[in-house]
Amino acid sequence: GRPWDLLEANFRVLTKLKPQVLGLVEEGAHLKGTVFVAENARIRSGAYVEGPTYIGEESDIGPNCYIRPYTSIGRDVRVGNASEVKNSIIMDGVHVGHLSYVGDSVIGEGCNLGAGTVTANLRFDSKAVKMQVKGETVDTRRVKMGTVMGDNVKTGVGVLILPGVKIGCNSWIYPNVVVTKDVPSDTFLVLRQQLNRVNL
Repeated sequence: GRPWDLLEANFRVLTKLKPQVLGLVEEGAHLKGTVFVAENARIRSGAYVEGPTYIGEESDIGPNCYIRPYTSIGRDVRVGNASEVKNSIIMDGVHVGHLSYVGDSVIGEGCNLGAGTVTANLRFDSKAVKMQVKGETVDTRRVKMGTVMGDNVKTGVGVLILPGVKIGCNSWIYPNVVVTKDVPSDTFLVLRQQLNRVNL
């Protein structure tokens, strides 16, 4: 199917969510709207969570991060300090490093996003994002569309992923890479930079 259908299905499910807090919400954390916090989950002080949002068992959110509406966070997920997640599906065992942004994206199980990883979700011209599906360019009809990431992907610090890019399972993205095109599974994408050294 189409990758963005997952986000649309997530949207429909979360509109029926009932608010409940079974885990720990520290003093200074804020829950607004319909938020479900599963058993043994922890929302650290300074976190701001807007519903509808689902936070799974054993997950650890914050401190000082922003979880925006229509986000589903799976089991044993870590969202680090000063990160933002919006309208996304974060599957089990994911680590979103501090200072990261995940918007309108699907992140597969066991992924590790290095600090400062950013998923861009809006084109400069504000036109609908296009994606490659089975070798063909398809219009998502979505102005906001981030990345779709397979299981066990690792990104280094400062990675930027452009709208509509897909990253296959088990791939590694070197620090500071700007990912402009789809990355196949089992790929190590490395940046070769040229440094000029000047004596002072």
